[in-house]
Amino acid sequence: MQSWFYLAGSILLEVAGTTCMKLSDGFAKIVPSILVFAFYGLSFTIFSFALKKIDVSVAYAIWSGVGTVLITVIGVLHFKESVTMIKIACIGLIIIGVVGLNLSGAKH
Repeated sequence: MQSWFYLAGSILLEVAGTTCMKLSDGFAKIVPSILVFAFYGLSFTIFSFALKKIDVSVAYAIWSGVGTVLITVIGVLHFKESVTMIKIACIGLIIIGVVGLNLSGAKH
């Protein structure tokens, strides 16, 4: 169970890193630029702890899928990016894929 908390923390740190990447304005702003590396470094470190008990195929799919969904939501809500039906449909497919992987019962 602890591995799933590591995975969740890793996802949140990756999302924070990606958000800071946008805020860094192409690494022109120093604080968000430093935070990109700090958040990504912590994310990968914690992700490695999650991989001790979770299959890498399942963990990475969840990490990237949930991260993509969260970044899309942040992009729409905070950065005022457009919302289209194709974006909504694709996010739905990502969610279906993540749920499917979890239901597959993969064991480490």
